[in-house]
Amino acid sequence: MALDFSKLIDQITGMASGLRSHRDERADRLHRAVAILHSQSNNLEQLAEKIEASKTTWLVAKPVESVDRCYQPKLAPKEFTVFATDGSHIDVDRNQAANCYLINIGSVVLDYGSHADARLDSIPHLYTTDEELSIVQPGTRREQPVEGALLGIKRSVEECHQLAELAAGLPNTCSAVGLIDGSLILWNLEAFPEFVSQIMLEKGFLFYLEQIRKLNQDRMIPVASYISYPRSKDVVNALRVALCPREIVDSDRCFECKTRECDFIAGVDDRELFYTVLASGERSALFISPSNIQKRYGDQRVHFFYLKLDEEIARIEVPQWVAQDENRLNLVHTLVLDQCRRGQDYPVALSEAHEKAVITGADRENFWQLVESSLVKEHLPILGSAKNRSKRTRWV
Repeated sequence: MALDFSKLIDQITGMASGLRSHRDERADRLHRAVAILHSQSNNLEQLAEKIEASKTTWLVAKPVESVDRCYQPKLAPKEFTVFATDGSHIDVDRNQAANCYLINIGSVVLDYGSHADARLDSIPHLYTTDEELSIVQPGTRREQPVEGALLGIKRSVEECHQLAELAAGLPNTCSAVGLIDGSLILWNLEAFPEFVSQIMLEKGFLFYLEQIRKLNQDRMIPVASYISYPRSKDVVNALRVALCPREIVDSDRCFECKTRECDFIAGVDDRELFYTVLASGERSALFISPSNIQKRYGDQRVHFFYLKLDEEIARIEVPQWVAQDENRLNLVHTLVLDQCRRGQDYPVALSEAHEKAVITGADRENFWQLVESSLVKEHLPILGSAKNRSKRTRWV
């Protein structure tokens, strides 16, 4: 056993004890956050202006409407479809004999009503060429290998690509909602050069979202992403801005403030706030998600709301063209809630898409063995690392 749990018991016990001692303090902070949320209900314009002028090191959501508004779900249509994609991948492994990576996309289309049906599929794709393994800046020798975090972004692009394919294949009369697991915001792109963002975002993720938007010109096929048990504090941070006595908030100068009113609710998560405020099945007001990368989203700028389920709060993100259309937004709310009630507080379509996409540890081992055997058949040298060979050998 590599991990010595006997040396961890005291540390884990101490952690649990510390959490218990802070429980009352955290409950008091939550109570204050709820009170501030309600106090800002008629202060939308002033709050939005203050947030816009603020300079903070923490992400602050911009409210679109009264911050404490809540909405009941509408009745679901008699006939509807929910479609979803999810993905997994095998990363480039420099210890293996071949330089390649694999992305597996699971897709699901669930039809409800008089013609109930389910169509499930998985689409694996192996990437092996120089053009696939790196993104090259045109006119230069600068390149960015597609691996690690960038491969995760590439997978998100392929999930959106497949979602657009599914949307295009739906009947014209179909009312449907498309779902992706996780955020619509490609946060990690901020760490990469401009030419990478252009390929992955403008020519990739946003291009496919735009294809879906065009389908919605005469159809009802909104899309959304689903984040289970979110840890974001964007809305609470907006309330911290509201609490600050300064006209223009500058978090780098907080040390000059003697009262530090904003600290009264620091540490509270959005999910705790809205789990307290919302009734089961209700959704919160709309907010615009803060991120520098959002400046490039245009008509696809991401909005979000929180949805209360029986046992948790989910964060639902939608493109701007969905957020600004009441009927499409209501359809997202209604059908996502319906999916969660059918699937133990998690959308059935996403759960099934995950099952079709998942790559197990045994799958990964079999994949690399298949790669090696294929190289042998082609009489190619197998030049895997000594480290990799060592892992396959028991020495003690």
